[in-house]
Amino acid sequence: MEVRPYEAQARPYEEVVGVPDEPGPAQAPAAARTPVGRPLLSLALASMMEDVGAHAGAVYLLRPDEPMLEMAVTAGMPRAFAAPWERVGLNAPIPVAEAVRERRLVWVGGEQEMARRFPRIAVVLPYPFALAALPVATPGTVYGAVFVTWPGAHPPELSDAEREQLTAACARLALRLERSAAADLPPGPEDDLVGIPGSSVPDTLGSLEATRLVSRLPYGLMSLDLHGRIGFVNAAAAELLGRPAGELLGTLPWVSVPWLNDPMYEDRYRAALLSQQVTSFVALRPPGEWLSFRLYPSTTGLSVRIGRIRAVAEMTPEPEHEATPTRLVTISQLLSLAGALTEAVEVRDVVQLVADQVVPAVGGQALAMLGSRAGRLHVLGHRGYPDPHVVERFDGLPLTQRTPGTQVLNTGVPAFFASQDELERMYPARRETPDGFAAWAYLPLMASGRPVGTCVLAYAEPHRFPAEERAVLTSLGGLIAQALERAQLYDAKDRLAHGLQAALLPHSLARLPGVEAAARYLPATHGMDIGGDFYDLVPARPSPAAVIGDVQGHNVTAAALMGQIRTAVRAYTTVGQAPQQVMRSTNRLLIDLGSELFVSCVYLRLDPVRGRAVMARAGHPPPLLRRPDGRVRVLDLAGGPLLGIDPAARYPTTEVSLAPGSVLALYTDGLVESRGVDIEDSLTGLGDVLADAGERPLSDLADELLRHSLAARERADDVALLLLRAGDGD
Repeated sequence: MEVRPYEAQARPYEEVVGVPDEPGPAQAPAAARTPVGRPLLSLALASMMEDVGAHAGAVYLLRPDEPMLEMAVTAGMPRAFAAPWERVGLNAPIPVAEAVRERRLVWVGGEQEMARRFPRIAVVLPYPFALAALPVATPGTVYGAVFVTWPGAHPPELSDAEREQLTAACARLALRLERSAAADLPPGPEDDLVGIPGSSVPDTLGSLEATRLVSRLPYGLMSLDLHGRIGFVNAAAAELLGRPAGELLGTLPWVSVPWLNDPMYEDRYRAALLSQQVTSFVALRPPGEWLSFRLYPSTTGLSVRIGRIRAVAEMTPEPEHEATPTRLVTISQLLSLAGALTEAVEVRDVVQLVADQVVPAVGGQALAMLGSRAGRLHVLGHRGYPDPHVVERFDGLPLTQRTPGTQVLNTGVPAFFASQDELERMYPARRETPDGFAAWAYLPLMASGRPVGTCVLAYAEPHRFPAEERAVLTSLGGLIAQALERAQLYDAKDRLAHGLQAALLPHSLARLPGVEAAARYLPATHGMDIGGDFYDLVPARPSPAAVIGDVQGHNVTAAALMGQIRTAVRAYTTVGQAPQQVMRSTNRLLIDLGSELFVSCVYLRLDPVRGRAVMARAGHPPPLLRRPDGRVRVLDLAGGPLLGIDPAARYPTTEVSLAPGSVLALYTDGLVESRGVDIEDSLTGLGDVLADAGERPLSDLADELLRHSLAARERADDVALLLLRAGDGD
């Protein structure tokens, strides 16, 4: 199937037979093609909304230069409501993108379903409304997508008639876009259809009388357009708001009236428009007068009634929070949580972040995070429970057992229990397993279309969960789920990396006669916690061998190649090859494997009886040797190029004396290379530590060398360290 994008050029118009040419909009660019007929997208959207009784919608077109849907026209609501989704990637978890990806109608029947399936939208618009999204496509070409919305009173299911009308309308629009493309008339943005003009007042006298009627009313009346601007305000409303009517007209009330400058009040306006339901709030006019605001929405705007609240003494200390549910979390808290969750690496990080930021913000006192493993419930973490056993006893519970945690995990449907009685009515077994709390929210953690866990929020006192609060909590569950999915994937990769690394490196160092050994390996902190640094001791006869090396990179490819190189070195050593032959054979093998990675290496054969070692080097940092008297020197070994570059390369050897008590330090560059530090200074510092601590047990000495290395602390690269101490040769 072809996905046909469109450039946002001239405004699109449909050629309508029998309709005279009409001029385009006044603001159309002069360079645009002269329009013929009527605006194509606007007409199609308005007709579609009228057919199914929708109150808002938008048309998207596919961009020409990227897999991106771009909003071309909206109707019935300000574009600002959908500002976060004016440009939508085809892979985004947004209904219009899903409709295009899957070439089907996507239906969202209400706020809870929106919160569960599309939490990004529900967090920004936590209001009761229904939505349908459809692709605009012919059998061979996708041109874009459409969404339309209904008030919250719409039935939870889309009727067959509505489905058929929407599908047919999108098919007709696709055919018209196909004809436009064939005529070289690419569509683009059109003027938004915000508000439908109401019927005009019959005459001036009637209009004047209506104004007199409103002015005589004892309460304030105000009219807002769809953008929230004040279009009319009577004298009583102006007096209550404390501003002259002339200064209020054309302004946003939460901007022109300082004590209404609170996101909660703008939120009520948005809620009324999207849900098409009456909403209300109360606000404090300084210094101490409470006013009530009641908003009556329609598809053309809102009528607002303003009045004084007389029974102030009977109100709670913060009555505005009683009158209408406010956002559980502020925008700043939400942004802080979202930013923190993107940085959470492990599952325990996600648990801690939710405990620190979400639980206090929603008034909870405890948290449990549940997942599943092999058909059983798995407790991922918990905070706030005085007795941990009340949570941990559920670990390993079969998912078939009926508990609130397993039910939500299996179904993906949230569950809210305002009291102990509510919980025990649904789950009588909980009478035997109290946890000391009085209300609970069980939130499904859905990511990539599947449940990844359940978040349990517990409250110390009985707690009602109004519809808006449930939507916000479920939306937060969507954010938590995405972070949890990433963290679980990271933990799985981390276990895989550690398991693979452990399998490729020696489980323990071979015991060599006359030689004491200790080794350490640290993976880089960037990447997969796995890399290509390696070390080994080979107890070959008559002379044992030691090797340390570094394959480029710190990923699975580097680790796999490292395993091959280490095996090859052991094999060549076991068959009795001399050091220079081992290096040459390994070099040829690496080239024959066709790898694009190079390897540095130091290889040596030990002769503890004679107190010497024969070494060969391939582009590797030089070893350090601490003599029994405490002096340390850098071994200037002869060597050849990195393994894997030149098939004819030779690797000369150097013989080094190893008196009893001498310590040989072999390491990879991750121990000494640090940004902004000269490598000579790093070697000097490493030598100083080796000189001072060289008499200590090798295991302690290895830890000391790592502790004093700036590069090892930063771990921008893998670190391998192999220490050998010569004995008396017995």
